[in-house]
Amino acid sequence: MTTEVQQYGSAPPFPPDEGYWEALLQEGETVEGGFEHKDAPWNPYDFDGHQPALPSGPQGGSQADWEQVQQVFDADTTVELKVIGHNRGGLLVEWNSLRGFIPASQLVEFPATPDNHMRRVALADRIGQTLRLRVIELDRAQNRLILSERAAQVEPGTRASVLNHITPGDICSGQVTNLCDFGVFIDLGGIEGLIHISELSWGRVGHPRDILQRGQTIQVYVMQVDQDQGRVALSLKRLRPDPWQTVEERYQVGQTVEGTITNVVDFGAFVCVEEGLEGLIHVSELAEGHFLHPRNVVRENDVVRARILNIDGRARRLGLSLRR
Repeated sequence: MTTEVQQYGSAPPFPPDEGYWEALLQEGETVEGGFEHKDAPWNPYDFDGHQPALPSGPQGGSQADWEQVQQVFDADTTVELKVIGHNRGGLLVEWNSLRGFIPASQLVEFPATPDNHMRRVALADRIGQTLRLRVIELDRAQNRLILSERAAQVEPGTRASVLNHITPGDICSGQVTNLCDFGVFIDLGGIEGLIHISELSWGRVGHPRDILQRGQTIQVYVMQVDQDQGRVALSLKRLRPDPWQTVEERYQVGQTVEGTITNVVDFGAFVCVEEGLEGLIHVSELAEGHFLHPRNVVRENDVVRARILNIDGRARRLGLSLRR
């Protein structure tokens, strides 16, 4: 796939911390449909099938093997390794004294199904196979060796070329390869970037599949490029203006607006006035008289007409009322 790049102003500050990337290594990594996700960090030795012995040494593996892996990583070449086990998130492969992990999202032709049993069967079927792989992340201090079957499909040097040609602020064309609870992976033409779920829309997102589909080609905004780790942080919502920046220019106090109830809580109800712009109807502004709970007045997906009580774009607050 060819990566098309456009300049799009200056890059915003990069908000996510290391946890943004740890999502890639979570044991419960999911595909579209929403597979069980665990908050606990990925345990490389919690595998079904063959139970591998722990590597020797305080950091696991021999010095010679780590040096060999580093050389392969630096040269961007591929290796063929045997699958020796699996867990809910992917496959375990053996590299002499080392153990490597292939996330399910990095497998070629892996079934996109939310069915737990089908995923486990598909992973178990790979045990004993020899796969052509490329190292996509290497950290000896963390005893971390992450590989990809999909990345091995491109020519050597492709990943480095893409990384060298994209910069924060660019707009790139890419293809959706995987949808997970925490975000979306985008193939940029030899390297994958990640759109965190918080960067998909200015509005509420229940699951990434509500926004995108696997195989879809989209334009994305480049937030951060980490040359050393081969990581690219992307955004979809930053291709559009933040509606809160101009809310005070487009709406006035006393104006009547139409919106959809998105959430009902004890203290009131949230109303989507436009994509990315939600206002709050406080419980005291829902109706005249007494009622037990806001749900006695409104429910999710109701379309209402409300009056604007106050606007604060900087604080991202919009106060509404249903009372006459």
